[in-house]
Amino acid sequence: MKHLPQFVLVAALLGGAGTAQAKLNVVCTTPDIASIVAAVGGTQVKITTLARPTEDPHFVDAKPSFIVKLNRADVLVEGGAELEIGWLPPLLQGARNEKIQSGQPGRILANQGITMLEVPTTLDRSLGDIHAAGNPHFLVDPDNAKILAHHIAEAFCALDAADCATYQANLKKFLAAVDAKMVEWEKQLAPFKGQHVVAYHNSWVYFAKRFGLKVDLFLEPKPGIPPSPAHLAFVIGKMKEEKAHVIMVPPYLNRRTAETVARETNATVVDVAQFPGAIKGTEGGYLALMDYLVNSISTALGKK
Repeated sequence: MKHLPQFVLVAALLGGAGTAQAKLNVVCTTPDIASIVAAVGGTQVKITTLARPTEDPHFVDAKPSFIVKLNRADVLVEGGAELEIGWLPPLLQGARNEKIQSGQPGRILANQGITMLEVPTTLDRSLGDIHAAGNPHFLVDPDNAKILAHHIAEAFCALDAADCATYQANLKKFLAAVDAKMVEWEKQLAPFKGQHVVAYHNSWVYFAKRFGLKVDLFLEPKPGIPPSPAHLAFVIGKMKEEKAHVIMVPPYLNRRTAETVARETNATVVDVAQFPGAIKGTEGGYLALMDYLVNSISTALGKK
């Protein structure tokens, strides 16, 4: 079969896909969602994650193998706020899986029940990469992670009633762990409330609101638009004016641009991520990711 065209291989794999599953077969679009699914589902679920931890979730490389994974899924958990709009719809069309179509019990939207921020009043694409449902980077607020965990447990119980007690017990354990950590995280960041932090991309509005930071200056002139020399000059001026000395950069964007700005402003560049596994020390799941973010940002803010 290795000499057959790619689309023939995909069709053959789809045709041979079995329907019997010992566990719920769950496909997650991004690793942050997958980490919460793992916490709630435990050993009762098999998880496949489509986006890599270091990948820009707006522009995931949609491989033909994803069609097979989606075809075999019992559940699909996606952001639900257009984060994956550029690559997920064609995969779903190709997968031909009724279980995970819109409105089905196996289709879970992660933003359900979450108060979305920055919902645009008009859709003006000249403003950059904006989303009709609001800013889609909501899981770096631990309260939103708890809402998603509740939603996942409810959906899993509906799909797998025999294991509902396990899902509920896992949910309770996850919520308690987040609540305990929140006491630590809020204490660590409390001394820096009101301080300005610069970000490369507008991904931190929920984190900023939760912990009282001001993340409203970006290296991108508009979401998804590469920085220009003129805009970077503006950013440097604003950083000096606001005494901002921390720049957050994810692994899929140009760190050297941030380093250039940092040299002009005597700032610290902090490697950040929204996905567990994207940066060393965050492989342990959602709590490990949040630990890393709070520790790294508070340390950088405390340098001056």
